[in-house]
Amino acid sequence: MVSYMNVLLYGVGGLVVAGMALLVAFQEKLVYVPVLPGLSKAYAITPSRLSLTYEDIWLTSSDGVRLHAWFIKLFPNCRGPTILFFQENAGSILFSMLLNALTTVLDIAHRLEMVRIMLQQLQCNVFMLSYRGYGASDGYPSQHGITKDAQVALDHLCQRSDIDTSRIVVFGRSLGGAVGAVLTKNNPDKVAALILENTFTSILDMAGVLLPFLKWFIGGSSSKGKILNFLVRSPWSTIDVVGQIKQPILFLSGLQDEMVPPSHMQMLYAKAATRNNRCLFVEFPTGMHMDTWLAGGDQYWRTIQQFLEQHAPVKKEVESSQNENGNNSFFSCCFSPLG
Repeated sequence: MVSYMNVLLYGVGGLVVAGMALLVAFQEKLVYVPVLPGLSKAYAITPSRLSLTYEDIWLTSSDGVRLHAWFIKLFPNCRGPTILFFQENAGSILFSMLLNALTTVLDIAHRLEMVRIMLQQLQCNVFMLSYRGYGASDGYPSQHGITKDAQVALDHLCQRSDIDTSRIVVFGRSLGGAVGAVLTKNNPDKVAALILENTFTSILDMAGVLLPFLKWFIGGSSSKGKILNFLVRSPWSTIDVVGQIKQPILFLSGLQDEMVPPSHMQMLYAKAATRNNRCLFVEFPTGMHMDTWLAGGDQYWRTIQQFLEQHAPVKKEVESSQNENGNNSFFSCCFSPLG
């Protein structure tokens, strides 16, 4: 009996040690997936394929990494809200684009299709950044590096004269929500509001979701968590960040999320709402990790539109000036309600 127990204990210990070794050695490859196996990082299509007007933008991060982005505008002079969109994992800004139920080849159209509908429904501009190591961007992904990438993207938008820089809204999905939360916290005077969709509390907690035995050793806050949290180089502890954000936050949660447990979004909202009374939580019963925007239908877009109208409104002096100039057609296009 003693021998059996020893074997069992050694076996469990071996699994833990092996898991820890894999985590330390390969964690960047587990956390960041710039492209799915068998697919190329090269862009298969561009926004022009969907008849979208866009600019190819090349930026240099503060540590010298060359980054690629697309700036997609509703039309050249539209000064509606500008959405700084941070993508989910598994692919460049082109990964997964038409419908999730279709083949991997057709997935290359999913995200741009979402952006096309976003432009129409919200009458906005969209800036899409490829993190370092993703898409055409140089470098290798890390939390420290991607945080720098997000900052240079925001700084670029703030320097543009063809948008209303008071109406920049950060939108992050999944990993992008963690990125967007840090950027929003660090820039209270530059970001008008934050939208989080299907975002995790932390990579620390996700380790226990993906490898259940790890939850005994890794998880919780990066500062007050479990004993082996120090091994995780990219903790992305959104739960620690979200409570420090002063701007309005919209939480969009797909209750059928097969990757990030919906309870993570509920915990993020609870943490934020204790200190921020401008938080809104909206659930979509049939929404999965990547298709909440599709499953949510009109309610999804109307929720975001109303949030933008309340927290990133057009400046009254600008609207008054346009009315005096008789240029009402411009505003009827940029700020028309959803049908």
